[in-house]
Amino acid sequence: MIKNSGKRTLLYLLWLVVVLPCFSQQATNPTVYADVPDLSMIRVGDNYYMSSTTMHMSPGLPIMKSKDLVNWKLVSYAYNTLDDVDELNLNNGKSSYGRGSWASSLRYHKGIFYVSTFSGTTGKTYIYSTANIEKGPWKAISFRPSLHDHSLFFDDDGKAYIIYGSGKIMLAELSDDLSGIKPGTKPQVIIENASAAAGPAIGLPAEGSQMFKVNGKYYLFNISWPKGGMRTVLIHRADKLSGPYEGRIGLQDKGVAQGGLINTPKGIWYAYLFRDFGSVGRIPYLVPVTWDKDWPVIGNDNHVPDTLDLPANKSLIPGIVSPDEFDRKKDDPELPLAWQWNHNPDNSLWSLKAHKGFLRLTTGRLDTSVLLARNTLTQRTIGPECNGITSIDVTHMQDGDCAGLLLLQQRYGWVGVKSNGGSKLIVMVNAQTGAAVEAAEIPLSQQKVYLKASCDFRNKLDQGTFFYSFDGKKWEKIGTTLQMAYTIPHFMGYRFGLFNYSTKSFGGYVDFDFFHISNKL
Repeated sequence: MIKNSGKRTLLYLLWLVVVLPCFSQQATNPTVYADVPDLSMIRVGDNYYMSSTTMHMSPGLPIMKSKDLVNWKLVSYAYNTLDDVDELNLNNGKSSYGRGSWASSLRYHKGIFYVSTFSGTTGKTYIYSTANIEKGPWKAISFRPSLHDHSLFFDDDGKAYIIYGSGKIMLAELSDDLSGIKPGTKPQVIIENASAAAGPAIGLPAEGSQMFKVNGKYYLFNISWPKGGMRTVLIHRADKLSGPYEGRIGLQDKGVAQGGLINTPKGIWYAYLFRDFGSVGRIPYLVPVTWDKDWPVIGNDNHVPDTLDLPANKSLIPGIVSPDEFDRKKDDPELPLAWQWNHNPDNSLWSLKAHKGFLRLTTGRLDTSVLLARNTLTQRTIGPECNGITSIDVTHMQDGDCAGLLLLQQRYGWVGVKSNGGSKLIVMVNAQTGAAVEAAEIPLSQQKVYLKASCDFRNKLDQGTFFYSFDGKKWEKIGTTLQMAYTIPHFMGYRFGLFNYSTKSFGGYVDFDFFHISNKL
């Protein structure tokens, strides 16, 4: 009996040490390996909701849902189009790259969800509201001026406020219907120099305001970028919304910064933040928070952990990005939420009904560059590596048309088909220098071709590679490797794009059969 008991004990210990860890998976940072910047987060019951920036994309101001703070699914957008202006419509040579709508603020107050944003393109502040954050409808209000990096805040006095600014942080009371700054009031300075908490040598002044109230105290989160340093979390604390505030550095590690506080139903606290991570974009991180003398303490010994005591990360497919066969049933939405148009679309020039099971893109004007092409349909790329594959029927292209699969950023690259003088060519275009260079062309004698773009973000390699196939099985590399780069003029991680534009005569069209995305090369 003693020997058998000893064996059982030994087997149990082996199970604890060797077997159990294989099943006890943890979440890892980044929690979302894709471009989801400027996140704002709330918890309602046991549901978490997050908004983010997608700037010049339409629909915009995405809403994501999670049950565990790690695995997210797109559930809504606050708007279909931000506004009707040339820059957002890609008209008259104008664009809104790097602008559109920026950092949002997500709130829940008395049964209503609110999400606000601002736009340097239009000079306005926008507030959207709904009783059903997942299904809408959304009510829209806009007013001037554009309040930079603001935080919408409902205080216990029943009033609504906006905290905003860069360096100098301002507080404005809103009218009861949220239609603007309350008449008869003036914004007041609540922190004269919020950057001071990060030291005297500041490159980027304090911005990205997010205000929270915890146990009767007000906590303002900002970011700053000291010269020669990294993105830094700043925290200011006060007993009143109007101040006075005392500030300190909240976190300075890996450049993980900008965000705020969230807690679980069990009272466990985290900071949601993001990290600039090369050409894939700005990717979300989750960092544990403890409390010491009424101050939130971010990180494990002031460091961002690689693992978290939360459920393991699942694939971003199909919650954040999604394959699409373009085959719709009666009650299906026209486009899955993973898709966004590059700027406002012209809805008369795309269709999922003209050729059942295909996405048809028709040209309606002349353009000089894929960056000005109307109706480019996009999805995020994802890390650490990913593939996008499509098939395109080019039968009805006209002379001068270009159509295909794009890796979209200022320094873009694409593989596709060019119609030229009655013949068609498979081409690869590389714009990594800032100028579009046709790096390869191959005669195309059939009406259907398969296209693939691969992204390698591992260790910030940031390389894009392009392929074509005549049968969807045997792939041939084409052109040169695209050295991807995150540029401020576009201010967005690379995206896959399906496009068609004309340079000589419009009215031609192409049919995309499917879009497949995978997280392996």
